[in-house]
Amino acid sequence: MTMPLFTPFMMLAFGLAPIVIADKLLVSHYSGQVYSLDLTVSGSVGTLKSTSSTGGCGKMPSWLTLDSDKGILYCFDESGAGQQGISGGVVTSYTVNTDGSLKQVGQAKTLGGDVHGWFYGGSDGRGYIAAAEYDASTITAYKLPLSSSSQSLQKETFTMSKPGPNAGRQNKPHPHSVITDPTGKYVLAPDLGADLVRIFSIDAASGKLTACSAGQAGSGDGPRHGAWWSPQAGATDGQMLYTVNELGNSVSAWKVTYQSSGCLTLAKTQTLSTYAAGKSAPYGSKAAEVHVSGNFLYAVNRNDKTFGAKEDSIATYSIDAATGAITFVEATSAHAWYPRTFAINKAGTLVAVGGQTSSNIAIIQRNTTTGRLGSLVANLAIATPGTDGGEDGLSAVIWDE
Repeated sequence: MTMPLFTPFMMLAFGLAPIVIADKLLVSHYSGQVYSLDLTVSGSVGTLKSTSSTGGCGKMPSWLTLDSDKGILYCFDESGAGQQGISGGVVTSYTVNTDGSLKQVGQAKTLGGDVHGWFYGGSDGRGYIAAAEYDASTITAYKLPLSSSSQSLQKETFTMSKPGPNAGRQNKPHPHSVITDPTGKYVLAPDLGADLVRIFSIDAASGKLTACSAGQAGSGDGPRHGAWWSPQAGATDGQMLYTVNELGNSVSAWKVTYQSSGCLTLAKTQTLSTYAAGKSAPYGSKAAEVHVSGNFLYAVNRNDKTFGAKEDSIATYSIDAATGAITFVEATSAHAWYPRTFAINKAGTLVAVGGQTSSNIAIIQRNTTTGRLGSLVANLAIATPGTDGGEDGLSAVIWDE
């Protein structure tokens, strides 16, 4: 388990040796490999090393989802999204060994272009898994565990009558992620192409998803990912969803209501830029991922070059404990170029940032009281760097905890 992070000065003041933290991370790369990493931190100085790698997740592993209770990792493959000679992709399951190494145990074929996925339903909330297929405009569900004979349980295909405001990116629906709500009764899918947050109720026994009315994002926002917050752990009163909007370079706050009709509804209450007031999003920048830790919200910006030609930013927001309203606090260095992915450890003390083009993992200190991000603790290059604007490089990072 991760321990609180103290600076060497603090430890010396108490006459103590720095606490040594040992953690593991899992990383995917568009070259076709999934990597296991070891992180060791003493005081404010850390070391990252790659301990093993494995294939099996198609040609373009794009996202990782960990069932930490069962020690099962799911990897989603973006192959087949308009690629000549590739008919589809895969979703692959691995057991995670105590040393972090992986063993493939199951795989299902997909339509391709899988960019995200999450498990849901069953007796424990892990009976099925749904994948967001960006280019195919679909959400596809599978029964778990995966095997060589796994077939899709349900496929939801979306259409729209005309392109959105950003015709190049919103030519058709593009579901970009799948998340379950904190009650485990609903699946949500931010749709970048349709400017919607799609909502489905879950039949836990059968795994069937039934569409509810979607949340309407701002015109041209392009919602990509989402994160949950509640003023009290386990409570639905005051619950909020926050989405990061790739095309709008913004984050939106949504009030969550559980209706007696059996559907969850969303009401958008706020949208803020991923940049400070008065600063426009740089040309070519794209907001990517969003996470909540305590009463703070974080979003990463790709290709904004705020801290240098190859160094983008992370936006920090405070969350009002009573209302869930967000306020921009600051932008700090992501220590990465084109940060497609980031993750906060359970203790809230460390942030792992994955730079897609720089193909690196940066570990950054986080103050659990102020929410502010601190200094760079460790950094590691993974495989080969991506190309500027290309669909290559590092794709996802998560904590193995």
